[in-house]
Amino acid sequence: MAKFRLPTAPACDKSLTFRPDTPWLAPLAGYSDLPFRLLCRELGACVATTEMISAKGLCYESPGTLPLLQSTTADQPLVVQLFGAEADFLGRAVAELRQAGFGYFDLNMGCSVPKVMRQQAGAALLAEPEKALACARAMIQEAGPGRVGCKLRLGLCEQQICLPDLALRLEEAGAAWITLHPRYARQGFQGQADRSWLTRLAGQLSIPLIASGDLFSAQDGVNCLETSGASCVMYARGALKNPYIFSDHQAILQKKDHPSEHSLRRLLLRHLKLVESYPPSARDQTARMRGILSSYVRGQPFARAMRIAFCQARQWFELYDIVDRFLPPQA
Repeated sequence: MAKFRLPTAPACDKSLTFRPDTPWLAPLAGYSDLPFRLLCRELGACVATTEMISAKGLCYESPGTLPLLQSTTADQPLVVQLFGAEADFLGRAVAELRQAGFGYFDLNMGCSVPKVMRQQAGAALLAEPEKALACARAMIQEAGPGRVGCKLRLGLCEQQICLPDLALRLEEAGAAWITLHPRYARQGFQGQADRSWLTRLAGQLSIPLIASGDLFSAQDGVNCLETSGASCVMYARGALKNPYIFSDHQAILQKKDHPSEHSLRRLLLRHLKLVESYPPSARDQTARMRGILSSYVRGQPFARAMRIAFCQARQWFELYDIVDRFLPPQA
């Protein structure tokens, strides 16, 4: 195998933070590209994670993999999330990423998407603790201390719970933090996240615990922190619907009388501008942004009409025209 060529990471001296007032942006497949990460950072996200990246895909320079690593100085600190089931590939990927300047990494053990599970990766690792530990150790060895975390679910199903044993063994192996989405892998996103597991695990770990799952509003995140003992929260679907969730989180913790200012027009235009500045890939960005912008307007009285207009847009400039039509600038 030829040595693969990675983009150079921007210089960064920022450390990861694990405090209640430092919310993280989750690794969201198809969404957590550079423009969205920068948008969320501008609105208060303190740490962001890349989309899930295949370690083997990196090693073989799989088309579409390298663009996921696009970053800039403002996109720091950044955690690169990897998935895979072979320790050698995960270790090699981290070694090359470190050489390119990337500083922090996360091993995905929570994704239950069938195409990932079929590779014995993601949440499939929960059923094979020894393999999971070998993968984590390979990454930790190449990254160095304090640079690798692991994202977990409770187990594959109720009959195959892996906690707290796996999390404690990962800590012993050198994991610097644990992120827990307290659902079983086979639940997907059905049912409710069982936050009692966050409380149980927080009481046993000596490394930071990041809470994830069913955090649809900033108040959800703050409530989770108050009841679970987790170090901080990671917003996923809540951030997709409303990136202002991060500034709202800060406002609640600072006990401000009013939440942060929400400007839907500013949000839509800023995301469009960031995509123009940092095109994520060669994909059809007009088609992609139609869906993203539509998600932001849900709940508005004009949402249905605006979403229909977005769906009919075929050119990039039309997206701006639609924003101006439904959300004209104030005089």
